[in-house]
Amino acid sequence: MDPMPEQSPPSATHDVTNQPPPLAPYDASADAALLEGLRREGAGWAEEGVRLLGLRAGGAEAQEWGELANRHEPELRTHDRYGNRVDEVEFHPSWHHLMRTAVAEGLAGTPWAEDRPGAHVARTAGGLVWGHTEAGHGCPTSMTYAAVPALRAQPELAKVYEPLLTGREYDPGLWVPTEKRGLLAGMGMTEKQGGSDVRTNTTVATPTDEPGVYTLRGHKWFTSAPMCDVFLVLAQAPGGLSCFLVPRVLPDGTRNTFRIQRLKDKLGNRSNASSEPEFDRTVAWLVGPEGRGVKTIIEMVNCTRLDCVMSSATLMRKTLVEAGHHARHRSAFGARLLDQPLMRNVLADLALESEAATTLTLRLAGAADRAVRGDEGERAFRRIATAVGKYWVTKRGPAFTAEALECLGGNGYVEDSGMPRHYREAPLLSIWEGSGNVNALDVLRALGRSPRSAESFFGELALARGANAHLDAAVASLKGELAKADQLSARRVVERMALTLQASLLVRHAPAAVADAFCATRLGGDWGHSFGTLPSGTDLSAVLDRALPV
Repeated sequence: MDPMPEQSPPSATHDVTNQPPPLAPYDASADAALLEGLRREGAGWAEEGVRLLGLRAGGAEAQEWGELANRHEPELRTHDRYGNRVDEVEFHPSWHHLMRTAVAEGLAGTPWAEDRPGAHVARTAGGLVWGHTEAGHGCPTSMTYAAVPALRAQPELAKVYEPLLTGREYDPGLWVPTEKRGLLAGMGMTEKQGGSDVRTNTTVATPTDEPGVYTLRGHKWFTSAPMCDVFLVLAQAPGGLSCFLVPRVLPDGTRNTFRIQRLKDKLGNRSNASSEPEFDRTVAWLVGPEGRGVKTIIEMVNCTRLDCVMSSATLMRKTLVEAGHHARHRSAFGARLLDQPLMRNVLADLALESEAATTLTLRLAGAADRAVRGDEGERAFRRIATAVGKYWVTKRGPAFTAEALECLGGNGYVEDSGMPRHYREAPLLSIWEGSGNVNALDVLRALGRSPRSAESFFGELALARGANAHLDAAVASLKGELAKADQLSARRVVERMALTLQASLLVRHAPAAVADAFCATRLGGDWGHSFGTLPSGTDLSAVLDRALPV
């Protein structure tokens, strides 16, 4: 009798082939534009640390932390088992691992305590690589970083809290701030009826008998992140809209009134808790003079806007790396995707956008660093260029991440790939700290109020004069557009400002293949309406070899 043929296991209907291996472990700092910008902007001393952090960010463990922190979202616990109000938010352990690393690496308030040039640049570079893990935990670290200069408007408060906000100890849990090893700061500015129009806030601040101490009553629409230790809050005092410091726990150990009504059910950024709290006789300390709340907190806004640019640039780089990895290992129609001419065009176009965003981010960080150290020219440039960069780079994020996701085809549309999480995250950066309209109008307002801002901006562009005909023509045209700019044309003008600024930086600092292609497309008009429409003759290999090293 003939032997029975071997039977395949029931599940072995096919072999899995033509799929890329896992990306992790990889080096999140393997980015020429980032490392060159780090050195150029005065923080070359931090390169070894940034490289080590890049290896850790791209490691399998840290990548899993990011995935788990988003899969297991924070949960609100309003009461304890006995019915006492506690208003606490519980996080998955992975969130705490991410936060602990970020704070220890100086990505929160640490630069304000470091008296050496480039400290703020080093922090930004660290954020550009550690952000490859996930974006949500960047919210409390960003606000902690931004709170320090605002708090300095009240030196006696800064003396108490600043050493704890600038340290490298992550110490979660609610108890007396001065008894903790480290603090995190949040903010509560927007309300239902006004959003970005914070002057319409209705939260009321009532003075107490103790000088500088008030009680607040009102409701905030977006307050992140509720488990921070202290918050900078805007409220209407007798003298007008003012800034206040609100701790979760008072010096005597009692809980300050901070009733969390709910956590926001957001499109993205789901690992991070954004809350809707109510204040009712909530104790607060005045920061800066009464009636000067916006002026007091504007320095905080400048810092968080920089972090919006940084986070968008990080998302671009992360999704480009994912797309490039997939294209390098996936084949279709007889060749690797990375060798297919049209896919090379798409990836090279994305690479140009990513490099421009990263280069601008580090230039803005350099301006912030030098402004802190007293450079008035850089202060003027930072004021205008940060708003310009915030408007444009964050606007490019959603289209960029969508195109990078498409490079993976259907594989990119499933949650396991991680790309949907990045795509959902991208729109946040344009909304946070003022939507596109708010930032565009802020640029026009700054230009009108401060002629030095315009001078510093065009002075920056002039450093690349004569190096590229498209850039020279765009700068000349921009000067004419600015002379007649109004609210209706604000977006168009600010977009042109951003593109000329990015182009000038690339012309000065990037290889010719990158700078020429960017100028020809973004300024010269030799481009389509989607990524992957670079003109014939573009040196795709030079662009891709720089952006996607083996």
